[in-house]
Amino acid sequence: MESNQNVMNKSCKEFYVQTETGSFDLEASVHIIGKDILIAVWGGDKPHIGAVSAGQSQVSIVNPEKYNATTSVICFPGHMEDHLVKPIAQKIALSTKSNVVVTAGAHWDNIDKDGIKKVLENGNIIAELVSLELSK
Repeated sequence: MESNQNVMNKSCKEFYVQTETGSFDLEASVHIIGKDILIAVWGGDKPHIGAVSAGQSQVSIVNPEKYNATTSVICFPGHMEDHLVKPIAQKIALSTKSNVVVTAGAHWDNIDKDGIKKVLENGNIIAELVSLELSK
């Protein structure tokens, strides 16, 4: 029997983006699975998975001509990546009208409040880069 392990499904597309701000940069791998999107974000000295967010867009109950996004987040104890994954999932779900899952784990030893702010800004840049690539 022939093995299909090395054959990629034609409905799956992958790409990679990264920030280049010079401090607390993030990287992301994006997988389009059918019409759903899986995004893994990482950075720092010890990349990992610290939080996961699932986002979905839906027609607004208040105004049926508009969409909004609903997200759920799971954050592992001791991690703060929930602040990173949720806005990315919301933005991508809303812009694509797709189901979106975002994982993130970024760690820098002795990061301060300004560093955390920069990581979150880079998260917004990642969302913009992903949106830009998806719109092509």
